[in-house]
Amino acid sequence: MSRTAAPRRPRLGGRRPAAHLLHPAARGGPAGRQRRSAVGPLAVLLVLIGVFATGAGLGRSADGPWWFLNSGSREPPREFPVLAPSRPVRLEIPSIGVEAPVHRVGLAGDGSIAVPDLDRHNEAGWYDRGPTPGQFGPAIIVGHADTRTGPSVFHDLGKLRAGARIEVVRQDRSVAIFEVNSVERFDKDALPVERVYGDYQRPWLRLITCGGRWVGGSTGYADNIVAFASLVDSRKP
Repeated sequence: MSRTAAPRRPRLGGRRPAAHLLHPAARGGPAGRQRRSAVGPLAVLLVLIGVFATGAGLGRSADGPWWFLNSGSREPPREFPVLAPSRPVRLEIPSIGVEAPVHRVGLAGDGSIAVPDLDRHNEAGWYDRGPTPGQFGPAIIVGHADTRTGPSVFHDLGKLRAGARIEVVRQDRSVAIFEVNSVERFDKDALPVERVYGDYQRPWLRLITCGGRWVGGSTGYADNIVAFASLVDSRKP
Protein backbone atom coordinates (compact mmCIF):
# COMPACT_ATOMS: atom_id res chain seq x y z
CA MET A 1 0.00 0.00 0.00
CA SER A 2 1.23 3.36 -0.99
CA ARG A 3 1.88 5.84 1.79
CA THR A 4 1.51 8.84 -0.50
CA ALA A 5 -1.21 11.36 0.12
CA ALA A 6 -3.15 10.69 -3.08
CA PRO A 7 -5.13 8.93 -4.30
CA ARG A 8 -7.18 8.16 -1.23
CA ARG A 9 -6.51 4.82 0.46
CA PRO A 10 -9.44 2.41 0.53
CA ARG A 11 -10.87 1.14 3.78
CA LEU A 12 -8.94 -1.77 5.20
CA GLY A 13 -11.97 -3.73 6.34
CA GLY A 14 -13.63 -4.45 9.65
CA ARG A 15 -13.61 -7.48 11.91
CA ARG A 16 -16.92 -8.93 10.66
CA PRO A 17 -16.14 -12.27 8.95
CA ALA A 18 -17.47 -11.99 5.40
CA ALA A 19 -15.72 -15.26 4.50
CA HIS A 20 -18.74 -17.15 5.64
CA LEU A 21 -17.41 -20.66 5.10
CA LEU A 22 -13.98 -20.32 6.61
CA HIS A 23 -15.28 -22.03 9.74
CA PRO A 24 -18.14 -24.49 10.25
CA ALA A 25 -19.93 -22.10 12.60
CA ALA A 26 -19.87 -19.14 10.21
CA ARG A 27 -22.66 -18.05 7.90
CA GLY A 28 -23.09 -16.61 4.46
CA GLY A 29 -22.20 -13.07 3.44
CA PRO A 30 -23.12 -10.65 0.68
CA ALA A 31 -22.45 -11.36 -2.97
CA GLY A 32 -19.41 -9.79 -4.57
CA ARG A 33 -19.84 -6.37 -6.09
CA GLN A 34 -18.21 -5.87 -9.47
CA ARG A 35 -16.37 -2.56 -9.76
CA ARG A 36 -13.66 -1.68 -12.25
CA SER A 37 -10.59 0.05 -10.86
CA ALA A 38 -8.00 2.17 -12.64
CA VAL A 39 -5.34 0.43 -14.69
CA GLY A 40 -1.74 0.03 -13.54
CA PRO A 41 0.23 -1.36 -10.61
CA LEU A 42 -0.42 1.63 -8.32
CA ALA A 43 -4.17 1.47 -8.85
CA VAL A 44 -4.22 -2.28 -8.30
CA LEU A 45 -2.13 -1.89 -5.16
CA LEU A 46 -4.40 0.77 -3.72
CA VAL A 47 -7.38 -1.53 -4.19
CA LEU A 48 -5.53 -4.51 -2.76
CA ILE A 49 -4.74 -2.75 0.51
CA GLY A 50 -8.18 -3.80 1.66
CA VAL A 51 -8.84 -6.94 -0.35
CA PHE A 52 -9.73 -10.06 1.56
CA ALA A 53 -9.30 -8.01 4.75
CA THR A 54 -12.64 -9.19 5.99
CA GLY A 55 -13.23 -12.16 3.75
CA ALA A 56 -10.29 -14.19 5.04
CA GLY A 57 -9.19 -12.05 7.95
CA LEU A 58 -6.28 -10.15 6.41
CA GLY A 59 -4.88 -7.52 8.67
CA ARG A 60 -5.14 -3.78 8.90
CA SER A 61 -1.51 -2.97 9.67
CA ALA A 62 1.54 -3.29 7.46
CA ASP A 63 4.07 -3.36 10.28
CA GLY A 64 3.17 -6.30 12.50
CA PRO A 65 5.15 -9.50 13.09
CA TRP A 66 5.07 -12.59 10.91
CA TRP A 67 6.54 -16.02 11.29
CA PHE A 68 7.23 -19.14 9.24
CA LEU A 69 4.85 -22.05 9.49
CA ASN A 70 7.21 -24.63 8.05
CA SER A 71 10.87 -25.13 7.14
CA GLY A 72 12.00 -21.58 6.40
CA SER A 73 11.94 -19.88 3.03
CA ARG A 74 13.66 -20.19 -0.32
CA GLU A 75 14.98 -17.32 -2.40
CA PRO A 76 13.19 -17.01 -5.75
CA PRO A 77 15.19 -18.16 -8.79
CA ARG A 78 17.05 -15.41 -10.63
CA GLU A 79 15.72 -16.41 -14.04
CA PHE A 80 12.01 -16.43 -14.73
CA PRO A 81 9.61 -16.34 -17.67
CA VAL A 82 6.93 -13.71 -18.15
CA LEU A 83 3.62 -14.73 -19.71
CA ALA A 84 0.97 -12.82 -21.61
CA PRO A 85 -2.34 -12.24 -19.78
CA SER A 86 -4.61 -15.28 -19.55
CA ARG A 87 -6.93 -16.03 -16.67
CA PRO A 88 -6.43 -19.17 -14.55
CA VAL A 89 -8.88 -22.05 -14.90
CA ARG A 90 -7.31 -24.80 -12.78
CA LEU A 91 -4.93 -25.07 -9.83
CA GLU A 92 -2.81 -28.12 -9.00
CA ILE A 93 -0.62 -28.53 -5.91
CA PRO A 94 0.53 -32.17 -5.88
CA SER A 95 2.25 -32.11 -2.48
CA ILE A 96 -1.02 -31.33 -0.65
CA GLY A 97 -3.41 -33.02 -3.06
CA VAL A 98 -5.09 -29.93 -4.50
CA GLU A 99 -6.70 -30.24 -7.93
CA ALA A 100 -9.32 -27.56 -8.18
CA PRO A 101 -11.11 -25.40 -10.73
CA VAL A 102 -10.43 -21.68 -10.48
CA HIS A 103 -13.11 -19.08 -11.12
CA ARG A 104 -13.13 -15.31 -11.00
CA VAL A 105 -13.87 -13.35 -7.85
CA GLY A 106 -14.15 -9.59 -7.57
CA LEU A 107 -14.88 -7.29 -4.67
CA ALA A 108 -17.50 -7.85 -2.01
CA GLY A 109 -19.72 -5.01 -0.91
CA ASP A 110 -17.37 -4.06 1.94
CA GLY A 111 -14.36 -3.69 -0.37
CA SER A 112 -12.75 -7.01 0.49
CA ILE A 113 -12.12 -9.82 -1.99
CA ALA A 114 -15.25 -11.85 -2.57
CA VAL A 115 -14.84 -15.48 -1.57
CA PRO A 116 -16.24 -18.53 -3.37
CA ASP A 117 -19.90 -19.28 -2.70
CA LEU A 118 -21.06 -22.20 -0.57
CA ASP A 119 -21.80 -24.43 -3.53
CA ARG A 120 -18.28 -23.78 -4.91
CA HIS A 121 -16.27 -24.08 -1.71
CA ASN A 122 -13.97 -26.71 -3.25
CA GLU A 123 -12.99 -24.26 -5.97
CA ALA A 124 -10.42 -21.49 -5.70
CA GLY A 125 -11.09 -17.87 -6.58
CA TRP A 126 -8.73 -15.71 -8.64
CA TYR A 127 -8.95 -11.99 -7.89
CA ASP A 128 -9.75 -10.62 -11.35
CA ARG A 129 -8.60 -7.03 -10.76
CA GLY A 130 -5.00 -8.11 -10.29
CA PRO A 131 -2.46 -9.81 -12.57
CA THR A 132 -3.12 -13.19 -14.13
CA PRO A 133 -0.66 -15.92 -13.08
CA GLY A 134 2.53 -15.41 -15.06
CA GLN A 135 2.24 -11.65 -15.51
CA PHE A 136 4.41 -9.23 -13.57
CA GLY A 137 3.08 -8.75 -10.08
CA PRO A 138 1.30 -10.89 -7.49
CA ALA A 139 -1.59 -12.99 -8.81
CA ILE A 140 -3.97 -13.59 -5.91
CA ILE A 141 -5.89 -16.85 -5.50
CA VAL A 142 -8.08 -17.31 -2.43
CA GLY A 143 -9.91 -20.31 -1.03
CA HIS A 144 -11.78 -21.63 1.97
CA ALA A 145 -10.14 -23.70 4.68
CA ASP A 146 -13.25 -25.62 5.69
CA THR A 147 -17.03 -25.64 5.83
CA ARG A 148 -19.60 -26.96 8.26
CA THR A 149 -19.33 -30.33 6.53
CA GLY A 150 -15.56 -30.72 6.49
CA PRO A 151 -12.30 -29.62 4.86
CA SER A 152 -12.30 -27.32 1.83
CA VAL A 153 -9.90 -26.53 -1.00
CA PHE A 154 -7.13 -24.81 1.02
CA HIS A 155 -7.50 -26.85 4.19
CA ASP A 156 -3.89 -28.06 3.98
CA LEU A 157 -2.30 -24.87 2.67
CA GLY A 158 -0.25 -24.52 5.85
CA LYS A 159 1.42 -27.87 5.13
CA LEU A 160 3.12 -26.57 1.98
CA ARG A 161 6.91 -26.50 2.13
CA ALA A 162 9.40 -24.17 0.51
CA GLY A 163 10.34 -25.65 -2.85
CA ALA A 164 6.94 -27.23 -3.54
CA ARG A 165 5.58 -26.81 -7.07
CA ILE A 166 2.28 -25.18 -7.96
CA GLU A 167 0.84 -25.44 -11.46
CA VAL A 168 -1.80 -23.06 -12.77
CA VAL A 169 -3.55 -24.02 -15.99
CA ARG A 170 -4.60 -20.89 -17.85
CA GLN A 171 -7.39 -20.20 -20.32
CA ASP A 172 -4.93 -20.17 -23.24
CA ARG A 173 -4.05 -23.77 -22.21
CA SER A 174 -0.54 -22.81 -21.12
CA VAL A 175 0.62 -23.87 -17.65
CA ALA A 176 2.35 -21.41 -15.30
CA ILE A 177 4.67 -23.27 -12.93
CA PHE A 178 5.46 -21.68 -9.57
CA GLU A 179 7.81 -22.64 -6.74
CA VAL A 180 6.84 -21.97 -3.14
CA ASN A 181 9.25 -19.58 -1.43
CA SER A 182 7.58 -19.60 1.99
CA VAL A 183 4.30 -20.28 3.76
CA GLU A 184 3.58 -17.88 6.57
CA ARG A 185 0.92 -17.05 9.11
CA PHE A 186 -0.10 -13.49 9.96
CA ASP A 187 -2.24 -12.07 12.69
CA LYS A 188 -5.20 -10.22 11.21
CA ASP A 189 -3.86 -6.91 12.45
CA ALA A 190 -0.25 -7.51 11.41
CA LEU A 191 -0.22 -7.99 7.65
CA PRO A 192 2.84 -6.74 5.68
CA VAL A 193 0.62 -5.38 2.93
CA GLU A 194 3.35 -4.21 0.56
CA ARG A 195 5.07 -7.57 0.73
CA VAL A 196 1.88 -9.50 -0.01
CA TYR A 197 0.32 -7.23 -2.65
CA GLY A 198 2.82 -4.63 -3.78
CA ASP A 199 5.76 -6.33 -5.50
CA TYR A 200 5.68 -5.95 -9.30
CA GLN A 201 9.35 -6.81 -9.94
CA ARG A 202 8.55 -10.30 -11.23
CA PRO A 203 5.62 -12.73 -11.64
CA TRP A 204 4.39 -13.99 -8.26
CA LEU A 205 1.57 -16.09 -6.89
CA ARG A 206 -0.11 -15.64 -3.50
CA LEU A 207 -2.45 -18.33 -2.17
CA ILE A 208 -4.49 -17.09 0.77
CA THR A 209 -6.83 -18.69 3.28
CA CYS A 210 -7.66 -18.33 6.96
CA GLY A 211 -6.07 -20.30 9.77
CA GLY A 212 -4.72 -20.33 13.26
CA ARG A 213 -6.95 -20.33 16.32
CA TRP A 214 -10.71 -20.10 15.97
CA VAL A 215 -11.84 -17.32 18.30
CA GLY A 216 -15.43 -17.04 17.09
CA GLY A 217 -17.65 -14.01 17.41
CA SER A 218 -17.00 -11.21 14.93
CA THR A 219 -13.38 -12.29 14.45
CA GLY A 220 -13.57 -15.90 13.27
CA TYR A 221 -10.10 -17.33 12.77
CA ALA A 222 -7.34 -15.32 14.37
CA ASP A 223 -4.87 -15.51 11.49
CA ASN A 224 -4.32 -15.77 7.77
CA ILE A 225 -2.13 -18.27 5.96
CA VAL A 226 -0.33 -16.97 2.88
CA ALA A 227 1.76 -19.08 0.49
CA PHE A 228 4.33 -16.97 -1.39
CA ALA A 229 5.47 -18.45 -4.71
CA SER A 230 7.48 -17.27 -7.72
CA LEU A 231 7.15 -18.19 -11.39
CA VAL A 232 9.93 -20.55 -12.47
CA ASP A 233 8.74 -22.15 -15.71
CA SER A 234 5.84 -22.58 -18.10
CA ARG A 235 4.51 -25.17 -20.53
CA LYS A 236 2.75 -24.57 -23.81
CA PRO A 237 -0.21 -26.71 -24.96
